Amino acid sequence: MTVIYDKVAVIGMGLIGASIALAARRGGLATTIIGSDQSPEVATAVARLQLVDSFEADAVHAVADADLVILAVPVGAVGKIAEQIVPHMKSGAVLTDTGSTKRSVVRDVAPHLRDDIIWLPSHPLAGTEHSGPGAGFESLFDERYWIILPLDADEADIVRFESFITGLGSVTERMSPDYHDKVLALTSHLPHLIAYTIVGTAVDLETQLKNDVIRFSASGFRDFTRIAASDPVMWRDVFLNNDTAVLEMLQRFSEDLSYLQRAIRWQEGDKLEALFSRTREIRRSIIDAGQD
Repeated sequence: MTVIYDKVAVIGMGLIGASIALAARRGGLATTIIGSDQSPEVATAVARLQLVDSFEADAVHAVADADLVILAVPVGAVGKIAEQIVPHMKSGAVLTDTGSTKRSVVRDVAPHLRDDIIWLPSHPLAGTEHSGPGAGFESLFDERYWIILPLDADEADIVRFESFITGLGSVTERMSPDYHDKVLALTSHLPHLIAYTIVGTAVDLETQLKNDVIRFSASGFRDFTRIAASDPVMWRDVFLNNDTAVLEMLQRFSEDLSYLQRAIRWQEGDKLEALFSRTREIRRSIIDAGQD
């Protein structure tokens, strides 16, 4: 076990924040882990679960003397919290976040940065449909990618931060904000949008179909309901803050859907089979890459 940062402050003790605290403790990556959350209910759960070494309801107090500050909050809140805490962070401290949109986070944090703060936005590609501190577990990030945005940070600071992330169990990858948002719009944001839509449609049709939509749910629909059960506040902020990339991918998806509609209408089985064969290979590639 190697300590990477003496004091680590985790702001936001939901699924991701709680899992970071547990994984950091498992790896011995910090001497002291400080948690912070404005919710009294979360504070009670954090204490009961013994997730951190100390807890501060006020994020300003939590970041005092912290060597690494992690903003594990919805992307819509990152800028406001940065405005509150950055003036109270010590010189040389690292600031990161875990949000799944990066252009908006970089934009919102930029006005509040100091020259002596190391700003390294990041995003763990891990999660479940569950939320809250009780949903956290130490192996959440094992073998999962964690995207890091180097921006203008020194290489030594980036490498040190990467060693902390790999200590959590993740595999690190560097990206630019624009590229990150385009990739995640397709691989994460669009699938969630589709899941929310399909489940919403099922709810609308439930009575019309004599309550049998939920009763006879097949595995495919159940998979959609799992995704659609994700934190609504977090995903509201994702779509509002990655609107350009999501709308671009949604337009492409709509065009591909029209292609399928035509193939079904005109009984073009060869086109359907060709598409299904290609998508089956994608699934095999994901399994082979260990990201199942």
